[in-house]
Amino acid sequence: MLQAIGILIGVLIVLLGIIMIYDARILTKKFFGFGDQNDASSGLKILGFIIAVVGGLIIYFVK
Repeated sequence: MLQAIGILIGVLIVLLGIIMIYDARILTKKFFGFGDQNDASSGLKILGFIIAVVGGLIIYFVK
């Protein structure tokens, strides 16, 4: 039971990271009001990638 919960949490974290990568430009326009949106969207894509990797590692080590 605990293993299934760990895998579910890992999958949700991976999903969050993928959404951040895919919608980085939209999220930047919505949440940030400064002019240089290219740097902010690049930062969100990098953060999304790191979050997706962390979620994948959780899935890997829980199994």
